[in-house]
Amino acid sequence: MGRSKHTIEQKLTAVQLLKEGFHTWVEISEIYQVSMDTLYQWQMKYETYGIEGLKEANSCKSYSKELKEAAVLDYLNHGLSKGAIILKYQISSRSVLSRWIRKYTSHSELKDSGKGMSQTMTKGRKTTVEERIEIAKTCLANGKNYQETAAQYEVSYQQVYQWVRKLEQDGEEALQDRRGRTKPAEECTPEDELRLKIQQMERENERLRAENLFLKKLEEIERRRR
Repeated sequence: MGRSKHTIEQKLTAVQLLKEGFHTWVEISEIYQVSMDTLYQWQMKYETYGIEGLKEANSCKSYSKELKEAAVLDYLNHGLSKGAIILKYQISSRSVLSRWIRKYTSHSELKDSGKGMSQTMTKGRKTTVEERIEIAKTCLANGKNYQETAAQYEVSYQQVYQWVRKLEQDGEEALQDRRGRTKPAEECTPEDELRLKIQQMERENERLRAENLFLKKLEEIERRRR
């Protein structure tokens, strides 16, 4: 499957417009020149993985035999839709999943697509505090089998290793994610306040640019319909 010609900012704006509900799916799909299915995938990826889900993979993904079989069985036996399975297993496209299903149902063997650990074990994903605690405890209960735990929870080997180490050393509190934590007002220096104001202005300018571009394209579509 070819790489998307749309930037993360464009995908994010499209998802936000869908959420606001002021424009129809058809209008948004015409503006961004994508199918309804693509819009749906952007929306579901953002809701599931945040902005990370809208990023393009830097290289071809690899999948383990176990992951392929689990995805196929979810479709054949458990009634999950292809879209839901793609999100659950972070599969690159519907065509990839469909190819696995065809091979499995034709009694061909599904094999690892790549050497070593699968992409699900080498690329991390966002997690909640509760997930990190559960994953670390599961790994400890399984004799610190980091690779098996990473495959089970679809996180990276490195993530599991770090969470287990933090849990052992400092307890559950150490698994809190403090990245992006806003300092209390009394802790902010004048430099901090200036930096925050600049960041807010940049975000607002980007939002206004995206909004103006959308409105111009919407006007063009309305003119063509007259």
